[in-house]
Amino acid sequence: MPNKPAETIAQYFAALRAMDTAAWVDTFAPDAISNDPVGAPPMHGHAALIAFADGIFSLFTNLGLTEQNVFLNGNTAAVKWIGTGTGKNGAAVTFEGIDVITVNEAGKISLVNAYWDPTPVVAAVTA
Repeated sequence: MPNKPAETIAQYFAALRAMDTAAWVDTFAPDAISNDPVGAPPMHGHAALIAFADGIFSLFTNLGLTEQNVFLNGNTAAVKWIGTGTGKNGAAVTFEGIDVITVNEAGKISLVNAYWDPTPVVAAVTA
């Protein structure tokens, strides 16, 4: 699995930029856990991830997260990213965070810990 974590992480961010829920969820293992953001109730499995992505994407006309730095260590990576988007209300937002992502032996994400604050982003695009 020498390149699998890097490939999976690239697919994860590409799917977010495309606002493609199915492609994004496909990067996760069926039993994956996502803490997005850390401190919120964890999401377990594909159904919860689909509901999360569809809910977020429904607020935007465009949205994307772009990797600024990817620090790989075995099957885990810390990714510093920047997000940009336009809400359906016309508000432009820019935000940033760090995701710590673990990829299993099958090349699927098993755990995400996302460090960012969605509160001002959601407030801006729902005002």
